[in-house]
Amino acid sequence: MVDKAELVGIARKARPRAPMESLESVAVTTELGIDGDFRGKLRRRQVTILAEEDWQAACHEIGRDDIHWTERRANLFVRGIALPRSKGSKLSIGNVVFEITGETDPCNRMDAVAMGLQEALRPDWRGGVTCRVIAGGTMTIGDPVTENT
Repeated sequence: MVDKAELVGIARKARPRAPMESLESVAVTTELGIDGDFRGKLRRRQVTILAEEDWQAACHEIGRDDIHWTERRANLFVRGIALPRSKGSKLSIGNVVFEITGETDPCNRMDAVAMGLQEALRPDWRGGVTCRVIAGGTMTIGDPVTENT
């Protein structure tokens, strides 16, 4: 277990099915979510967050520990925190605040990455959470992650 929860990955896609672009730092706004990500205008699913521990558990379950997290197509990859599993929960990454709007349901594209991955991501919200931005700012790899109570 790590000493602190932190942001370990940032990615965005310019359009549906576009390649994921990894970033070191990014601006995040309440209007557009992650700068340059096509989903930012969707109010209930502006940003998706995936926990490293959940991703590793799903990949291990199918015997594929070699799959990079960006294959999940999530925007943010965090380590050292159990993501809240209830709508309305709040999470801060650096100075940016998110409200959890639901579970990121694993789609059949996951089985195109590795057979069985879609089902391995289903238990206990392993596929991550969808969020809307309630306080914008700039996020950088290494920023602390905290659940707001």
